Amino acid sequence: MEYVIGIDVGTGSARAGVFDLRGNLLAAARHDIALFNDGANFFEQSSDDIWRGVSLSVRSAVAAAGIDKAAVVGIGFAATCSLVVIGADDTPIAVGDPNRPERNIIVWMDHRATAQAERINAIGHDVLRYVGNRISPEMETPKLLWLKENRPQTFAAARHFFDLTDFLTWRASGSLARSTCTTTCKWTYLGHERRWDDSYFQAIGLGELCDEGFSRIGTEIVDPGTALGAGLTAAAAADLGLAHGTPVAAGLIDAHAGGIGTVGAKSEAGDGSVTTRMAYVFGTSACTMTSTVEPVFVPGVWGPYFSAMVPGLWLNEAGQSAAGAAIEHLLTFHPAAAEANGHARQADQGLAAWLARRALEKAGDASNVALLADGLHVVPEFLGNRAPFADPDARALIAGLDMDRSLDGLIRLYVAGVCGLGYGARQISQAQSEKGISIDTIVVSGGAGQNPLVRQLLADTTGLNVAAPGTEEPVLLGSAMIGAVAAGRWPDIPAAMSSMSLMGDVYAPARGRLADFHARRYEAFQLLQATGRKLR
Repeated sequence: MEYVIGIDVGTGSARAGVFDLRGNLLAAARHDIALFNDGANFFEQSSDDIWRGVSLSVRSAVAAAGIDKAAVVGIGFAATCSLVVIGADDTPIAVGDPNRPERNIIVWMDHRATAQAERINAIGHDVLRYVGNRISPEMETPKLLWLKENRPQTFAAARHFFDLTDFLTWRASGSLARSTCTTTCKWTYLGHERRWDDSYFQAIGLGELCDEGFSRIGTEIVDPGTALGAGLTAAAAADLGLAHGTPVAAGLIDAHAGGIGTVGAKSEAGDGSVTTRMAYVFGTSACTMTSTVEPVFVPGVWGPYFSAMVPGLWLNEAGQSAAGAAIEHLLTFHPAAAEANGHARQADQGLAAWLARRALEKAGDASNVALLADGLHVVPEFLGNRAPFADPDARALIAGLDMDRSLDGLIRLYVAGVCGLGYGARQISQAQSEKGISIDTIVVSGGAGQNPLVRQLLADTTGLNVAAPGTEEPVLLGSAMIGAVAAGRWPDIPAAMSSMSLMGDVYAPARGRLADFHARRYEAFQLLQATGRKLR
């Protein structure tokens, strides 16, 4: 038997999974990583801490699987789209406090570069057509501009600026090649033309990067799944507990790995395809991915990006800056949260899972759960609107909140929050539909989307079928797939997708009066959202 390892570095942990070449998960492990928050918009991490987390996770997963390291034929990485800064001696450089050089990562959710993003958007360069006409402070060029203007010594001393995924593949293989996934989606690389646009960098104030021939952000850009260098270096192999030379794949952003691990899955019902399924990766944030044969430009939706997820197809990417994190934050406002947390701990459940079970007990039917939130409306945009308005200054709104301090009141707030996320997904799918992108199924993955009640509410609020992947770890599976491609065990990513993944349960949207109920609530959601913009 031969095996592949998929790695996923999220916001709070590094995870690894061991899969066989048919996509069966043998074992998975995780290790927490540190997140430093200095102020509302500043979030930092340490690349050394993350590499330690990756190493421990891989070693634990291989041990739990009970396999020989020589049986591992490939490894794939996925991670958040965070900016990693490395100095001339290949050591970290501080991105914030100069006395904390180990904190060398500006995390994806960091919004310190909001002003720089606004200035870039005001220029209106043609490159911005490929990010929905508005660049986000979550992307890398605004963050680079912030560093140049606010930490000029760091900017000047940096030898490499990496997306986190590309840092991990460099640390593993020694290769400086970057992925089309990271560079096209987050760095303004024009994947369909295989080039950086010099005039964009000159216009926004980062002309030195093109003067250097882009050596610090990537001169070799390759498709995900491409085998890098000579595989694992001796040092990386020792850290990970794997064999020297094990093939390493050019990586993916974590959400895109979830897309690879889901949208190409075989379905017993034969419904949907790669180009009619929308991946909805529902974790701390939520990302949506849709693939098209021809480029489709949707205002406020990132892309179209060529070969950024499925080679040869164009990708449109959207989502919500806070999703699972938004629900967690929302619940802390309610007086009954502490009591509910106690009950959840006794039941060995997370708070959201416990509330979902209680809501289902009260309503008796998953679709009827939405009726518990009648009159209570939540727009959960605590970290702004990623799509379709590309508005980082948007904030959450609640309407209809009463003085109910009971557990039932907390359940109502939870249900209203989940519905609010669903209406945000409906807004994204509608914006794409208006431009000709046909979506018939949402394939949901991620930790916050594992609960069957959440999946049913997502189907009801969007009016679309919601399918669950056949694996509990679709992001790890997507990472493992590209490892299998790098190892030559599958010829390309589409072959790996169809061979290593299956579709699970499908949740059909409610019809009749419940569909009308959600249509009215969606109208209220849009009205409340628009009112928030008007107030600002």
